[in-house]
Amino acid sequence: MGIRVLAIGKKHESWVSEGIDRYAKRMKKPYDVTWQLLPHSSREADAARSEESERLLAKIGAQDHVVLLDERGRNIDSPDLAARLQRQFDISKPVTVIIGGAYGVADSVHQRADFVWSLSKLVFPHQLVRLILAEQLYRAQEISGGRPYHHT
Repeated sequence: MGIRVLAIGKKHESWVSEGIDRYAKRMKKPYDVTWQLLPHSSREADAARSEESERLLAKIGAQDHVVLLDERGRNIDSPDLAARLQRQFDISKPVTVIIGGAYGVADSVHQRADFVWSLSKLVFPHQLVRLILAEQLYRAQEISGGRPYHHT
């Protein structure tokens, strides 16, 4: 089980890798995270969005609980994220988080998503989104475990 992140884009920049590694070392099952980076399409706009979306969908299992990151998604707080993830772990459902490319994702990915989550109404660079996601997944683990990392 665990959490798998599918992201369109280049490998993590060193400062992102360092931050993600910092959280990854602290993650325990079922909150352990694997990253799978898929390359950007060489096409533009709609064609790129379509090609990248097809590649993303091909990587998703039928049983996966899919969380799509999208600035137009629903804003939730960290305890809500922890509860949502814990519900999936309790029924032994694998969780896949998707970070689309620069042009976003096709409607087919939105339709496949079980939850569309917005980190913020602000738009962040993809590298920064990865780091924020890693920290939030770690925070969710700590909240679920009743540990004091998160203060309410």
